[in-house]
Amino acid sequence: MTHTTFSLSIPAMKTRLTMLAGVIALGLSLQTMAFAETTNDAVYQGLGQKEGIARFVQDFVEIITTDHRISAAFAETDKERLGFMLTEQFCELSGGPCKYSGKDMSTAHQQMHITNAQFNALAEDLQIAMDKHGVASSVQNKLIAKLAPMQRAVVTK
Repeated sequence: MTHTTFSLSIPAMKTRLTMLAGVIALGLSLQTMAFAETTNDAVYQGLGQKEGIARFVQDFVEIITTDHRISAAFAETDKERLGFMLTEQFCELSGGPCKYSGKDMSTAHQQMHITNAQFNALAEDLQIAMDKHGVASSVQNKLIAKLAPMQRAVVTK
């Protein structure tokens, strides 16, 4: 049986240790990126992904079009298209893979003369729809927080 002695010079050992440290750092970076990707879509996951969003949006559209406080704003609205656009928008805002293809909020709402009270009624109706589908209140709050900045663009009266 032959034994081979393996020896490295100190500079060669430093080079190997540096390479090993680089590989470890790269592995940790990839783990961190993977974790960030999974946490960036935590709201999306909590909403039930696109299918879950589509389900509660369907009820949401029904609620807002029958809510006496805001239903007049939706009298001429294509409910199916509204549901599709809201699903896209909520999916994107929550960290999902969707891309919202609708108008910006100012353009979409400029002729509607929406008040703060109407905006708040819509937010309440959204929470009712999410409650009905068992969306955790913490997830609801995160989605509402992502929608809240739109108030400036939507409220014109």
